[in-house]
Amino acid sequence: MHRKFALAAVAAASAVVLAACGGSGGGSSSSSAAGGQGDCPGADAFCIGLVTDTGKVDDKSFNQSAWEGALEAASATGGYAKYVETVDPKDYENNINQFIQAQYDVIVTVGFLMGEASIAAAKANPNVQFIGVDQFQGEEIPNLTGLVFPEDKAGYAAGYLAGLMTKTGKIGAVLGTDTVPPVKLFGEGYKAGALAANPSVEVTLVYHAPDNAFNDPEWGAAEAKKQLAQGADIIFGAGGNTGNGALIEIAKAPGAGESIFCIGVDTDQFFTVPQAATCLLTSAEKKLTLGTRTLIEQAQAGTRKGGNYFGLTGLAPYHDTEAAVPDDVKAKVAEVIAGLDAGTIMTNVTL
Repeated sequence: MHRKFALAAVAAASAVVLAACGGSGGGSSSSSAAGGQGDCPGADAFCIGLVTDTGKVDDKSFNQSAWEGALEAASATGGYAKYVETVDPKDYENNINQFIQAQYDVIVTVGFLMGEASIAAAKANPNVQFIGVDQFQGEEIPNLTGLVFPEDKAGYAAGYLAGLMTKTGKIGAVLGTDTVPPVKLFGEGYKAGALAANPSVEVTLVYHAPDNAFNDPEWGAAEAKKQLAQGADIIFGAGGNTGNGALIEIAKAPGAGESIFCIGVDTDQFFTVPQAATCLLTSAEKKLTLGTRTLIEQAQAGTRKGGNYFGLTGLAPYHDTEAAVPDDVKAKVAEVIAGLDAGTIMTNVTL
């Protein structure tokens, strides 16, 4: 099935070309154009390829946020953007190679699990620029930049809020696999922040098994339901569609938005998961769209550097639940965020 996906503002820009890819293993692709052809039109064009991690490009989370950054960069540079969706991890290399063979200028690979494939491709193709989202680079490779974030800080701020807001003294989190460092940093940061705000709070973290960790909304919903039944009144969902399943389940609970709350991840999920808006206190954000766009624009300008680029984190606005958050809680959370940014507050989270 082929689908178009774009922000309305970007779709209106004639320079941007969008492509939807699917099929078994993510190995087949076809174009869907908005003002031109989806494939890179030639050596004179600036062409951006993005390979998703397992899950869809419209996952309302990190795949989608990175793709939106690629679209914004294409619009800003007059370039072209296309994506391939990965169905099975064994296809990472093949999906990256689609863009290498088509002579794309920049290839964005999304997710920690694509790290090895990204390093191998970058070393084998020194004239292609690579951006690895959530891929920390231990070795500096000139044509590969890891877009990384201090997820523990965003998790800590979200946990601090939850620790102040809980009435039952029990909060939870439904997370993707803890074998992926950014997920574990979110979860452990959340726990650390909650305990800093409320040392007596009981925090339950549940991680999905590595297989299908980010695309199992049914599991996410079931785990959220368990935590609600155990008395948790605030639950953090962090793990692509898996976490989204938890958020949507929490929004169905009696008292959602009044005595029961949820917290989203990666992007402001008030906009990306409207089904959860009723219960959504905030989202622990990584500025993925901004970071992806910035690095692609640097690649086009010739200023991108190898190694690691540290993106920004923060908390999204309270939106519909703002009236439920006391002013003194808002003030304390703002102080904590400022302290995290300044380095005067440490999460003490290590992997």
